[in-house]
Amino acid sequence: MTTETFETLLNETFENLNMTPGEITQAEILNISDSGYVTVSAGLKSEAEIPIAEFKDPSGELTVKVGDYVDVAIESLENGYGETCLSREKAIRIAVWGVLETAHVENSTITGKISGRVKGGFTVELGGVMAFLPGSLIDVRPVKDLESLEQQSLDFKIVKIDKKRNNIVVSRRAVIEADTSVERGQLLSTLEEGMEIKGIIKNLTDYGAFVDLGGIDGLLHITDMSWKRLKHPSDIVNVGDEVNVRVLSFDREKQRVSLGLKQLRGDPWANISTRYPSQARVFGQVTNVTEYGCFVEIEEGIEGLVHMSEMDWTNKNIHPSNVVQVGDELEVMVLEIDEKRRRISLGLKQCTPNPWQQFLQNHEVGEVIRGSIRSITDFGIFIGLENNIDGLIHRSDISWVEDGESAIHAFKRGEELTTVILSIDAERERISLGLKQTSSDPFEAFLATHPLGSAVEVKVTEIESKQLKAEIDGKLPGILRTHHLDDYQVDQEYTLYIAQYDPKDGCIQLSTTPHSKSKTSSQSSTADASEPPVNTIVADILKAKLDRSNKSD
Repeated sequence: MTTETFETLLNETFENLNMTPGEITQAEILNISDSGYVTVSAGLKSEAEIPIAEFKDPSGELTVKVGDYVDVAIESLENGYGETCLSREKAIRIAVWGVLETAHVENSTITGKISGRVKGGFTVELGGVMAFLPGSLIDVRPVKDLESLEQQSLDFKIVKIDKKRNNIVVSRRAVIEADTSVERGQLLSTLEEGMEIKGIIKNLTDYGAFVDLGGIDGLLHITDMSWKRLKHPSDIVNVGDEVNVRVLSFDREKQRVSLGLKQLRGDPWANISTRYPSQARVFGQVTNVTEYGCFVEIEEGIEGLVHMSEMDWTNKNIHPSNVVQVGDELEVMVLEIDEKRRRISLGLKQCTPNPWQQFLQNHEVGEVIRGSIRSITDFGIFIGLENNIDGLIHRSDISWVEDGESAIHAFKRGEELTTVILSIDAERERISLGLKQTSSDPFEAFLATHPLGSAVEVKVTEIESKQLKAEIDGKLPGILRTHHLDDYQVDQEYTLYIAQYDPKDGCIQLSTTPHSKSKTSSQSSTADASEPPVNTIVADILKAKLDRSNKSD
């Protein structure tokens, strides 16, 4: 074959190919050089060299070898130097655009990677073509951790494509909504109250957590998370956790699901009275301290209240924070259990010696004891005793002859006194003390020699409406009730008669006649008023002692 014949045939071949720049054709890999070029032949006028970078994947690995056939794009059949210019990168781009246009028409899903942030959204790489993902189309709900989505292979749908302007808009939200719709339909057909189901914690609020059940979100309320008290849902779950939950209620029309986590575990309050009988001692940890007490967890899901009044034997108003702190391990006693209201009353002081019982064991009524004044009130004086407990001297037990209300003002806080124990009530935490009982009863001694009806010399100290007050024997108080007050004057002495003695009043009632008409003197109708029976006086004295022993009540 002559040279002219070959040239004619070659020209005819190119004319038959009818190729123009921008078209795609196949080329064979002839050589891969160390200089950074790949030599290919597409059956055109000449071989072409394409930069080796166009044949590498994103990780930098070469994807072809000699002898492979690849698609290339014709940039020019002849560049003025007799060379054909081909591009592997443009061929891939043209192919990708074709796939993307088809996916847009068919509303099919494509895979891409979020490569970076731009104003209003993100850039997404779709096989070498960059697309725009608006922030509003990322998810069906706001996403807090957007960085976790970057460089991940995600599914998208194309919502807009313009090849001429090189503009593509994609949506991840459309894919999620489509998947959710299918999952929701499947879930709605099988969801029932009482069933156990898996879900993923999607969002946390102050009142609970939303769980993605696969197409439907269910609410896991904080009160249904644990049998124990929680401050916040994050105490037990976090966003992204996979959890098993129980369907508590389901509204099919409104598609609302209420979930429970604690219901998967046994109720710790079941048979609690059997496990924790009254007066049982148990150990627990302080979980919360309030103004009125502290809460102690004695087992998971079981908390009891130690009221401030059950923290210390002697200080009823002590602030709980001065006794315990959150996290402290305590030994407590079970006082009361209310299973219906799910409440347990615990005691802290009951696990320490009772100072009132100790006082009862170490002392007895009638014993003389010393102590300093801790406080003074209108009704008496409190004396500090051992183990930080107090005893009360009632104002009626301060003085035999002086009015208790006036006698109180003669004492000062911190002053030491010698007293007599009148009564000990350990259960009611009361100790009655007497100050006047440290000396003999002047009324008892006086009445022993001056029976009812006896004449006595008195000095008037005060005249009131319908009665007068007087001193008997220079120290004992007496009262005369009469309508003839004009017959008497203050600071004057008169002869009157003993009519009655009432230990409660702390004074002797007087009469103008020797024949007493009092209740006490009338006990013997045949006896002379001036010579009352001895047993009448003894009865009055015994009654006075009995009244004093009960003053603490």
